[in-house]
Amino acid sequence: MSETFAGHYPLEHRAGEIERLHIQAEGMAPDTLTMLDRIGVGPGWRCLDIGCGPGGITDRLSERVGPDGRVVGLDMDEQFLAHARTKAPGNVEFRRGDAYGCDLPIASFDLVHMRFIASTAGDPERLIREAMRLTRTGGVVALQEPDGSTLNCYPPHPAWDRLKAALLGAFAGVGADLTLARKLYALVWDAGLVDVQYRPFLIGVRSIDPMVDYLPSTVESLRSTVLKLGLLSEVELSAALAQCRKHLRDPGTVFTMYTVAQVWGRKQG
Repeated sequence: MSETFAGHYPLEHRAGEIERLHIQAEGMAPDTLTMLDRIGVGPGWRCLDIGCGPGGITDRLSERVGPDGRVVGLDMDEQFLAHARTKAPGNVEFRRGDAYGCDLPIASFDLVHMRFIASTAGDPERLIREAMRLTRTGGVVALQEPDGSTLNCYPPHPAWDRLKAALLGAFAGVGADLTLARKLYALVWDAGLVDVQYRPFLIGVRSIDPMVDYLPSTVESLRSTVLKLGLLSEVELSAALAQCRKHLRDPGTVFTMYTVAQVWGRKQG
């Protein structure tokens, strides 16, 4: 990743990270499809997914735009892009590029989308301006960003609380904003987009659901930052991971993910 595009993104490449991201994407797929329905993405559209990682929402976009449409996934991480290209359908292209200023032609997309980029890369106003530059007149800029305050489990457990504090602390410690969902509507409105829409969603997870390991696996991907910032020691981290996973396997345990705000608007002429 380039320094600008990496921003405040402390997640590390480790065995299982791509799988973690795919599980997260699948868990959010129903709400992604609802957003695309409301935007009206259809056959022939040209779409850009900025910060797509190992796939992002390019698969959902590919299905919507059909053979006459085009989808571009943009990221700075060559490992993610190489993985994404192995499964790319014919109407999808993955390109290396910077979210703050890529070489794609201006005003060339019907939809420009970003998920969890503005909260981690920083300078969301600049990211929105760049997305608008790439969007045609009448096209749509769409963002999805989190609010980590709703990441809670029941019954409560000290190990969950320690891992949640480590996750939020790791992102905050590098300058990321995991509460960006709260002000995302205002940011998009202030950027000059019109007909701005606001749709928050919250996913609930049971012990039998694929996303059950979300918190432990994400903290594992933050291990270096957690240890560097002194949020947990190696011994404390290992114990919290084991105890939290045991708690999450209990059939009576449930948790809510972070709230995701979906916000989108149209570019004026």
